[in-house]
Amino acid sequence: MNVAVIGLGLIGGSLLKALAGRNGHEVTGYDADPATRTLAGDDGYKVAGSVAEAIAGAELVVLAVPLPVLPGVIAELAGYDGLVTDVTSVKGPVRELAHGIRRFVGGHPMAGKETSGFAAADPALFEGCAWVLCLEPGETGLDDWLTAAALFTAIGARVVPATAAEHDRAVAAISHVPHLAAAAIARRLVGNPLAATLGAGSFRDGTRVAATRAELIAAMCGGNAPAVREVLSAVIDDLQQRLAELDDADPVAALIPALREAGDARRAWPPRPGAAAEEPAGVAELLALGRAGGWVTAVAENHVTISTMRPESDRIGS
Repeated sequence: MNVAVIGLGLIGGSLLKALAGRNGHEVTGYDADPATRTLAGDDGYKVAGSVAEAIAGAELVVLAVPLPVLPGVIAELAGYDGLVTDVTSVKGPVRELAHGIRRFVGGHPMAGKETSGFAAADPALFEGCAWVLCLEPGETGLDDWLTAAALFTAIGARVVPATAAEHDRAVAAISHVPHLAAAAIARRLVGNPLAATLGAGSFRDGTRVAATRAELIAAMCGGNAPAVREVLSAVIDDLQQRLAELDDADPVAALIPALREAGDARRAWPPRPGAAAEEPAGVAELLALGRAGGWVTAVAENHVTISTMRPESDRIGS
């Protein structure tokens, strides 16, 4: 497949490297930053000097740019008739922006690290990661969805079908709000050198994502503001309840039920895969799979069936 990757940061650069290393793909990258283009070119990858040059002849265009930059890049796709996907961490706003694109499948690989830029790109980044591909009934072309799913499962991703709204609610809970919570805890170091000296494993693990660039955290949380507001309010309510329990006559006993429930849920994560299955490649079947926490591991060449896995029924979500 002829693929163009627009944006060569951590995700776009990793995808460029992953696809370029596989037979049957011709991959062209482009980045607005000349230094990044030079870096990628010096590493031996095919790099274009403009969006127009990158997408010429491409069957699939992957938009790997931040949400604030996306409108301008989409405008440069005017007249392009191929398939377009993206890797943005919020899907509702992107769905609205993409209404002018004839063939669009929203996407979001749940992969990343604290470092960013092409220098941090890793062709193995997507192996085993959950890669959401949005499937909107009556809107997303099923064959286009399966084409994208086949490409990303081939580089090791577990493709999860979901609507944009379902995705945004889920990632607010497991990605966006955790970044805000980690930042709130990390700020306890400000003006507190003793705490910085005593910080150990629990602080390190609980604040890892606070080291992400502030602009990236702000963009993903602000871009998903309605869902983040809802989840953040629920987390604050939960913490307020813990605060009240600390005033209980027996605070230890009062705290245990909620902490035990949280501990049980965390120990059951990640969900253990159940048995592999072959299923029809239909819209209803795919959305039911995603809502059950399942994923696609491969797509048949004729796009009639998909290989799938679901979590064991006695784990999370039972």
